Amino acid sequence: MRILFIDIDTLRPDHLSCYRYHRNTSPNIDRVAAESVRFENYYASDSPCLPSRSALWSGRTGFHTGVINHGGTAADPFNEGPTRGFTDLYSKTGWISQIKKAGLYTATISSFAGRHSAWWWYAGYREMRDPGTGGVEGAEVVTPLALDWLHRHGREDNWFFHVNYWDPHTPYRAPRDFGNPFENTPLPAWLTEEVRQKSWNSHDPHSAQEPMGFGTEEEANLIAQYPRMPLQLDSMEAVRCWIDGYDTGIRYVDQHIGQLLRALEEESIFQDTIIMISADHGENQGELNVWGDHQTADQVTCRVPMIVHWPGLTEKNPRVDRALHYHFDWAATLIELLGGSVPENWDGQPFTRAFLSNSEQGREFLILSQGAWACQRSTLFEHLGQSYLCMRTYHAGYKMLDPLMTFNLSQDPHEQHDISPGSPEIVDKAMRYLADWQAEQMKISRTDVDPMMSVLRGGGPHHIRGFLPAYVERLKSTGRSDFAKILEEMYPGEIH
Repeated sequence: MRILFIDIDTLRPDHLSCYRYHRNTSPNIDRVAAESVRFENYYASDSPCLPSRSALWSGRTGFHTGVINHGGTAADPFNEGPTRGFTDLYSKTGWISQIKKAGLYTATISSFAGRHSAWWWYAGYREMRDPGTGGVEGAEVVTPLALDWLHRHGREDNWFFHVNYWDPHTPYRAPRDFGNPFENTPLPAWLTEEVRQKSWNSHDPHSAQEPMGFGTEEEANLIAQYPRMPLQLDSMEAVRCWIDGYDTGIRYVDQHIGQLLRALEEESIFQDTIIMISADHGENQGELNVWGDHQTADQVTCRVPMIVHWPGLTEKNPRVDRALHYHFDWAATLIELLGGSVPENWDGQPFTRAFLSNSEQGREFLILSQGAWACQRSTLFEHLGQSYLCMRTYHAGYKMLDPLMTFNLSQDPHEQHDISPGSPEIVDKAMRYLADWQAEQMKISRTDVDPMMSVLRGGGPHHIRGFLPAYVERLKSTGRSDFAKILEEMYPGEIH
């Protein structure tokens, strides 16, 4: 058995043409998807990068790993204490360790561990290659390493090969000579001048006047190196440049994925290789007034693509799976498909029979978490045939977010209209789900600590700590004193 896992950082599914995007961003991924199971409602339990991959690699929620932030006490797994044996839980029960236990040779090409000091990442791998540039490397650096591995080992049997690409992540850095494949293709219809103007007249880290963060000189110097990224979104032309930069990054990595597919064909193993294509999180592009980042526990940040091409199974019955899944539910399913058993400490629930029988088996609801840019937990569920997201915010990360916001995703997929005031039945249902989930998570936790409380007591999400005083002054100097006053009143302990 051969498994190729293509893991693309910061890839939102609705910007892939196989997920009905109007731009042709992903012809090679589309080719795989045409003979695959394509998961429509597949979510990272925790976001962004470090919490998401910690959850997937462990099979457990951030509540149980302890990892929900990018810094501070909630950026490392809980100390296992006296119960820790000679090896830790990632080595004993982690996803990659279970794949190795099933008899597969495990290898990865990724700079993720070094970028996030996440050394548990390597647990279970027998071979690791770090491109060495902390996630800033383009596909032109990763692909030659992957091709070399495939040509040396591809014809061997029983391997799991993970290839990690970063190109859709800011800064948008596809080579200049790659051009702009989308210069004559319209923007997504929902991105209007009204949306841009509303963002421009507001504030928030990564809003239209500060799309790279807080409007610092360091950000300006960084963005000046990347012509695909305007300094500000001060016109629809700038918005087009910004979105084209993101979409071009997707098209660029897709071209490199095409090279991996050709290598499988050259080695005569394409029809003998399981191909999985996914991501760690999505990317807000104007939703909730965030441009080019992953700061919220919403559908846009937490929903990720998952495409599974399984020779002998999916090419005969390609389909779309619309059930609700966490990303570690597929990880649990894969363990069973490889002949293993899902460890008892996992939160992931396998749907192996449904996958093999071309049917659907999902969850009643999902709880999505964010702790690096804001402190939020959100409930995602269906009610009377409509999909809803109810977002509970404990620390807004200096964004203009109400403590409770609800969106009908079936009618408002870009989260423009909060329906909380007029939807008490939906809000009550969401809050019951959240309360039940929190009680169950604590009941089966190995600790008595809720990591969300650790983030709040530690000064808030990592990426906003210490920026408020300078940002308040910037707001005042750019004609947004009203917003500066609001932030001063909301976060009095963070001004001085």
